[in-house]
Amino acid sequence: MPEKWTTKNIPDLSGKVIIVTGANSGIGYEAAKEFARKGAQTILACRDMGRADQAIDYIQRDIPQANLEAMQLDLGSLKSIDQFAEQFKAKYESLDVLMNNAGIMMVPYGLTEDGFERQFGINHLGHFALTGRLIDLIKSTPQARVVNISSNAHLRGEMDFDNLMFESGVGYTPNRAYGRSKLANLLYTYELQRRFEEHKIDAIAVAAHPGISNTKLADHMIGMSFLRPLVGWILQSAAMGALPGIRAAVDPAVSGGQYYGPEGRGGVRGYPALVRSNAASHDLDDAKRLWEISERLTEVNYL
Repeated sequence: MPEKWTTKNIPDLSGKVIIVTGANSGIGYEAAKEFARKGAQTILACRDMGRADQAIDYIQRDIPQANLEAMQLDLGSLKSIDQFAEQFKAKYESLDVLMNNAGIMMVPYGLTEDGFERQFGINHLGHFALTGRLIDLIKSTPQARVVNISSNAHLRGEMDFDNLMFESGVGYTPNRAYGRSKLANLLYTYELQRRFEEHKIDAIAVAAHPGISNTKLADHMIGMSFLRPLVGWILQSAAMGALPGIRAAVDPAVSGGQYYGPEGRGGVRGYPALVRSNAASHDLDDAKRLWEISERLTEVNYL
């Protein structure tokens, strides 16, 4: 049997600059911790600076030499995304890994600051805009990577471009909107990889999913807060759930356009391995249309 990929396989990351969105808790926190452990300058891009500073304190207790910085980022605000990008570019001259990890899951209908349906706006459009605002650094950093964290929920996602963001809540369910946002993550990843190749950019776009992990995000699943004591034994730890994304970010064997997730049955749990996403995530027409709409909505154009 092939060797299981673990944190022991993470190469030395000294001199690397890595951004992890939503790194104050869950799999983002675990990823940031392991990147820092291996020497990367790690930026925790978080909406709540108090929680981000607390996360850094926890990591440095375990890894005193960790190079960490918290920077404020609200993915539900295009203004905040612009401000983050400008502040980051003023301080750093390279970006080796952008891990687009932050997200919300199965929340009631609502709108972002810019009028986007919240799950689509934060999970997809926010990261689309962030990547675009940082694309010059990505293009100028040899072998840079963009890692988008998707979910098995993409399997139930459907792209309805006539009502992409459930206008006025029409047709909205938390489950349906979340699945659509996670499908969008994959359509975007594969289209970004194609554009990297088309423009001969020395960077790759990769996707990953954590299976079902024991994180605060899971509390938004129906009844999870009540069922956690009963089903906790089947959930992966956040540390295990972080491994697919970590592997996508640092494994030298990773190629652009790949998708990593737990190797176990149904992709629920297990060590990270190369997995497949569904046919809908590879629809070229949907990917191009989503890209064009995302550029128009965010007013970010990058390749």
